[in-house]
Amino acid sequence: MSQPQRRAVINLYKTLLHLGKDWPQGYELFRTRLHRVFMKNSGEQDPEKIKMMVKHGEFVVKEIEALYMLKKYRAMKRRYYDEN
Repeated sequence: MSQPQRRAVINLYKTLLHLGKDWPQGYELFRTRLHRVFMKNSGEQDPEKIKMMVKHGEFVVKEIEALYMLKKYRAMKRRYYDEN
């Protein structure tokens, strides 16, 4: 794996770990699953496949961020608007 790819994978891992702190089922579950997925693919050598996996990981980051924003929006809506 080239140095820029390695850096991208490590940054993705750190970003996902940070996002996992607010995971509804708990941080430990998120961290163990994330670690398992990254370890499963740690032996990959094909640069194109690594690039594809990093792109998929960035998509997952955006999806998790969207879920957190939706959760915040729903909480604010419950707090400030009457349900009736």
